[in-house]
Amino acid sequence: MRPSAPLPAHLSAAPFTVQEARAASLSSGRLRSSDLVSAGRLVYLPAGWEFEIRSLARALSAATPGAWISHVTAAILLGLWLPSWFRGCRELHLSKPRALPPVRREGVVGHTVLAFEDEVMVLDGTRISTPARTWLDLARVLPLEDLVAVGDQLVRRPHPGLEDRSEPWATLPQLHEMLRRHPKLKGVVKARQATELIRPGADSAPETFLRLALTSAGLPEPELQLRIVQGDPYSPAADLGYREHRVAIQYDGGHHLTREQQSRDNRRDESFNSAGWRYFKFNADDLADDFRGAVRRVRRALRPC
Repeated sequence: MRPSAPLPAHLSAAPFTVQEARAASLSSGRLRSSDLVSAGRLVYLPAGWEFEIRSLARALSAATPGAWISHVTAAILLGLWLPSWFRGCRELHLSKPRALPPVRREGVVGHTVLAFEDEVMVLDGTRISTPARTWLDLARVLPLEDLVAVGDQLVRRPHPGLEDRSEPWATLPQLHEMLRRHPKLKGVVKARQATELIRPGADSAPETFLRLALTSAGLPEPELQLRIVQGDPYSPAADLGYREHRVAIQYDGGHHLTREQQSRDNRRDESFNSAGWRYFKFNADDLADDFRGAVRRVRRALRPC
């Protein structure tokens, strides 16, 4: 038996559709060769391909006209924070309008939904739900605090020079508009509760959880991105705190372990201490404790002397 002709380079390392195969002049017989594996209707995988959600989502979207990547899969492609139990998830979520037949594919969770045209966008060649619509779809599976954390990510302003965008993924008015459009969607009651708790300014999910722990314990709403000199963009900033009480709070995540970041952190810490602020730093150990100890320490600092 003659060996199969080599696959074109752009089809040899990632999933592809039948349409892409035909555009590359691959015959039906070539698609039955042992170096290719069918991934369901109209999608093929190079044999030995290692699972990678972004390329598989692109092929799945291209092979399903009128459909789009949604829910957890959309959140992953957008780079949004998700709880740890979604890490390594190999199920893909695909939504279709009600006018089309439901999705029936192994390894694909299908959703038949009502969606407006501006709730779907194209990201790196893949049709995908917008960040605001993705957030609303996640309301059916995420606990309230996690949904708030995702919402905080959407409305925060990106850091200039550190991210490839200059505007937030969404605004609170856009999230409220999403709720108005879909008043009967599963999870919408929880989403309404979340919009009351979402705040611009948190750079990470633990910062959101720390803020929620403080307010849930009855402490005042903290100011986010608290600068020593209010309104001065060059003044050192803590993640959150209470200006009136001169209490600043920082959550140190994994990225704070680098030498460069530690140097910046040390300069910031010294600035707050020199200015006479009570300064608290919390980390993953405090997060694992649901910030109970952190709340007690901050509560004591806020008591009148």
